[in-house]
Amino acid sequence: MTDLSPGLPRDPRHDPVLREEVIAALAIAPGERHVDATFGAGGYTRAMLAAGADVIACDRDPDAIAEGQALVAEAGGRLMLIHGRFGEIDRLLAERGIDAVDGITFDIGVSSMQLDRDERGFSFQKDGPLDMRMAQEGESAADWLNRADEGEIADVLFHYGDERQSRRIARAIVAARPLTRTAELASVIRKALRVPPGAPKDPATKSFQAIRIHINRELDELVEGLAAAERVLRPGGRLAVVSFHSTEDRIVKNFLRERSGGDAGGSRHRPAPTAAARAATFETPARKVRPGKAEEARNPRARSATLRSAVRTAAPAWSGKGPDNRMKEAMSC
Repeated sequence: MTDLSPGLPRDPRHDPVLREEVIAALAIAPGERHVDATFGAGGYTRAMLAAGADVIACDRDPDAIAEGQALVAEAGGRLMLIHGRFGEIDRLLAERGIDAVDGITFDIGVSSMQLDRDERGFSFQKDGPLDMRMAQEGESAADWLNRADEGEIADVLFHYGDERQSRRIARAIVAARPLTRTAELASVIRKALRVPPGAPKDPATKSFQAIRIHINRELDELVEGLAAAERVLRPGGRLAVVSFHSTEDRIVKNFLRERSGGDAGGSRHRPAPTAAARAATFETPARKVRPGKAEEARNPRARSATLRSAVRTAAPAWSGKGPDNRMKEAMSC
């Protein structure tokens, strides 16, 4: 896809993945109201503002909110920045008198700003406190790893990190406790897996990802955020979701397939739908989008990214906040 620059200037701190593709999926018309549900360093928000939208941005990280105030001032009244979880975006908007918006964007996972700061404890490439909390409150990674039993740790590593040697790693973690630093944890994982130095992918990658997802309830938050987006998007409103993990992408794919009537034909594993089946709340989703070679070369984080998008219909939102059985299946695969 062609670059939209210079009309959409890039944030020097954060080059958002699939930036042009996300803006194209949102099809922003000047004066529309859009939500950046995962503000981070503000890369997507800047692009939305430049495309003519008024933006409400949300983030649970207090650092992101504090550092975003300069952009609020720069936007001249066209940006509202909210501290809170995107799983509650409908409530956060309602508290501010907003009941419907034209578009919502999610960029799932840890932000570059969080990864780059040693003191936040997200990265195994730099030593720092074993923290990993996006909201900077609640149980830290160190707290959990030093209290959880071996089976619980192994299950998290397997389900959220696709780590096939999860039990070996969990056994090594328990034996090495207490752990307080990211370098300590990374060393324990590398020794447990006996991967020789110079391997193309650091053996700590999957485990760090899994622990982070667990500590921040990222998959539950995603399911809740998708349902909240369904409730606040006006008919014709656009949803765009960028994910970086196969389980996240599966949740988004299943949500959009279900909400667009993609399961209407049933399957041999499920009973046939009844006449009382709920109306589709989204049109048939667009084809998934992956980054091109040029973006992957410019931004290595883009390599695992997938964009899925869809347009809201006029049908009432489905009831219930929590994940249905198929969402739960996707989260535990």
